[in-house]
Amino acid sequence: MFESLREFLHGLATGGARQFDENDHRLAATALLIHVADADGELDEEESARLRLIVSDRFGLDAGDAAQLVREALESDRASAGVDTFVNVLKRTLDGDGRLKIVEMMWDIVYADGDASETEDSIVWRIAGMLGVAETDMEILRRARSPGRWPQSET
Repeated sequence: MFESLREFLHGLATGGARQFDENDHRLAATALLIHVADADGELDEEESARLRLIVSDRFGLDAGDAAQLVREALESDRASAGVDTFVNVLKRTLDGDGRLKIVEMMWDIVYADGDASETEDSIVWRIAGMLGVAETDMEILRRARSPGRWPQSET
């Protein structure tokens, strides 16, 4: 949490030029990921590391651009009154498969520390519903990302 705050303050001190437009789906998705990661009141180091890795991998960004995106998304999340703005950007810019990938990323963040809190779980379900993701798809994505929580079927 403190590292994110430090990065944000560093951005302000160095001019804080924004690289990602407010209508960029990457900024909206990353802001939602931050919102989910911080839902339990703790943005711990495991979640922060996982967030940086997901942003870099999923959006094809180098470490510097990924860090910049996280800083800008943190700023956007802190300045927003809720998730509606980010959800609307994603609904406008992504198709159904793209929105499924965002939900998958949210589950990755939730399970970064090994367990989902009730608050985190609830927020992901609410955002996924706002994105128009079907409950059956949500459950599939959740089970796929849950670390060893679901028993494997024996065939």
